[in-house]
Amino acid sequence: MTWSVSSCFITLVVLFLWRIEDIAEACKCAPVHLQQAFCSADVVIRAKVVGVEVVSGNTKYDIQQIKMFKGPDRVIHAVFTSSSSALCGVTLETNKEYLFTGRMSTDGSMHLVMCDFIQYWEDLNGTQKKSLTRRYQSGCDCTIIRCSSLPCPVSAPDECLWTDWLLADGQSGPQAKYSACLKMRDWSCAWYRMAPSKK
Repeated sequence: MTWSVSSCFITLVVLFLWRIEDIAEACKCAPVHLQQAFCSADVVIRAKVVGVEVVSGNTKYDIQQIKMFKGPDRVIHAVFTSSSSALCGVTLETNKEYLFTGRMSTDGSMHLVMCDFIQYWEDLNGTQKKSLTRRYQSGCDCTIIRCSSLPCPVSAPDECLWTDWLLADGQSGPQAKYSACLKMRDWSCAWYRMAPSKK
């Protein structure tokens, strides 16, 4: 009987750990180009975090919206995320300005998860900031394919290969920082490199 209870306990522990690992796996996010994040998001805003509280298992961050790049025609005063990192919740700092990409729920609230593009505003360069106003939107019909090892074939004319990862530059590479994947006159897509901006 003791052996059966021990076996049952061990099985439950293994199942619990497997479930936790499964949840953690769900939060592994593939890196995305800022243009991809912009195009796939419901909302893209620049905002300052001014307060935080826990509400029904979620963390509510009060924000001061500075600029809406994409989203509803109204001011957003708060963003919500899970209070658990295992459930893809994110942790933000108060009194810091961020660029957020996120989803709108059916009740009209904005939600963030670990896989959204969330970055300190000051860490974006001038070219990225400028592209948020028009350039990225004009490339939303294109698809960016991350290339981390060769060969990386393009399978359709509306695709751009993101090759920063071949040199391990990733999010700091020239395509990530200074380029957008845009549709050309022949309806194919190609990288358009913008001049670095210091603004």
